[in-house]
Amino acid sequence: MITAVRARAEAFRADTLARLRGLTPVRLIGDLLVVVAAILLDVWPGPWAEAKFSGWAFVGVFAIYVVLLPLRHLFPATAMIGGAAIPVLGPAIMVVLSYTAGRRIESWGRAIVSAALTFVVVALMWDWGAQPLDIDPAYGMLILITIFGVGVALPFLVGRYLAQREALVQAMQDREERMRGEHKLLSRQVRLRERSRIAQDMHDSLGHRLSLISVHAGALALDPSLGEKQREAIGVLRSAALTGMGELRAIIGVLRSEDGPDDDPATRTAESIDSLVSDARKAGVLVSLVRGGQAHPLPSRVSHAAYRVAQEGLTNAAKHAPGAAVQVTVKYEPDALVVEVRNNPSRNGSTVGTPGVGLIGLTERVRVAGGILHVGALPSGGFRIAAVLPYEETPLPDEPEDEQDETEAPGALRKWAGVGSIAGASLVLAVIIGGFTYLGSQPVTQVVSQDALDRIEVGQSESDVLKLLPEGDEPLVADGERKSQASPEPSGARCVYHITDEQSYLAKGTRVVRFCFRDGKLVEKKIHVQRTGQ
Repeated sequence: MITAVRARAEAFRADTLARLRGLTPVRLIGDLLVVVAAILLDVWPGPWAEAKFSGWAFVGVFAIYVVLLPLRHLFPATAMIGGAAIPVLGPAIMVVLSYTAGRRIESWGRAIVSAALTFVVVALMWDWGAQPLDIDPAYGMLILITIFGVGVALPFLVGRYLAQREALVQAMQDREERMRGEHKLLSRQVRLRERSRIAQDMHDSLGHRLSLISVHAGALALDPSLGEKQREAIGVLRSAALTGMGELRAIIGVLRSEDGPDDDPATRTAESIDSLVSDARKAGVLVSLVRGGQAHPLPSRVSHAAYRVAQEGLTNAAKHAPGAAVQVTVKYEPDALVVEVRNNPSRNGSTVGTPGVGLIGLTERVRVAGGILHVGALPSGGFRIAAVLPYEETPLPDEPEDEQDETEAPGALRKWAGVGSIAGASLVLAVIIGGFTYLGSQPVTQVVSQDALDRIEVGQSESDVLKLLPEGDEPLVADGERKSQASPEPSGARCVYHITDEQSYLAKGTRVVRFCFRDGKLVEKKIHVQRTGQ
């Protein structure tokens, strides 16, 4: 518990320091203007003009404004609730406090709780005698909701909406910045893949040629007709070829990236395997080519992969099993192309080394083409490389599947950002407008005409008198506002008050007629003037 409180205090301290660091002269001047505007609006034509504060009372109220307005940035919910609990504060400062609370409170749960507590405080202050008139309960509740909606709820919701839009804009800017970084990274990956493709081609093509040079040089060294100098030169040539292959392998290790290259242009196809085998024969390799099945059209990616399988197999055979017989098989099966390169054990007894960069790249190339590669030693001591490749074009296996979801998430965020605030503001306005519309449609008391007043006489039955009086409810002003200045009612009588249709400006008030009934008879008909402000 203590740790959690300490963590929250540390987070509050860090947030406060961050706000202070972000305080610019423009924001400071803007906040001062808000303070001055709130004070001036509440001085005139606000409640200060009616209260006529003076002396220390004025200083105290002014101090509340000066302290409460800056404090709203640190404790927005507390400032809003506290402002509603101080009766001397005007509507302008409540609008400012509510707006700031809407912008600063991040959690929807805290926002709803804060708004609900503020409404409770406003309702309590209303019950304590803050209402200006002795009005009917229905109108009183509607006026209370209107005051809360216009002075607190709407500014609060506007602040929340703007805060959500600002957060959305910031999120979109961050996303654009992240996308720019991802674009740079993607460009770098494209360059690395191109390097990988170059490295693969260097290994497949140049490594193959160097292997043939080395094999051919070894074969020439065994010619008995050559002199010692020629043999020495051939040895230097073979050593240079082997050294070049080693350096090429080292360079490939630097250039090759983790991921294999994408589909290469079909510069070498399955039909070119014949020329590949022919070049190997010319270099002294004992190689045979076996073709089978009916030729089938191949996608460029598959055809190129088939060529690479044959090329890599011949290169490995020449390097690891010099002098051994090699067989290249290209067979068109009913559902797939099979390319196989197998060699017998080496004549000098050398063993096959561990798979190098070439076989790793070949595995990736066959996988990208949608096929399966098998590499391994034969029971007889030889070595075999075989690939099964499909006839149809297949999608790349490393294509991302969730890229669409990532691009659609900001769209959903844009779609729903601020909807809650807009819906809340619409609900507040609907309640206010609907309430006034409903109450305005209710029947109200019409004034008593002079003709009806003349026809009513003391002693008439109550039922006859009520027929002459208008029906309905008096709008806004309750009975207390019509009888507070009347003479005492007759003992044991029930009295009703109505406004007459004949009013006089010189009377400086409203003419109200009182009808008192007792035992079913009219016992009094009396008119008095209800003066304004008394």
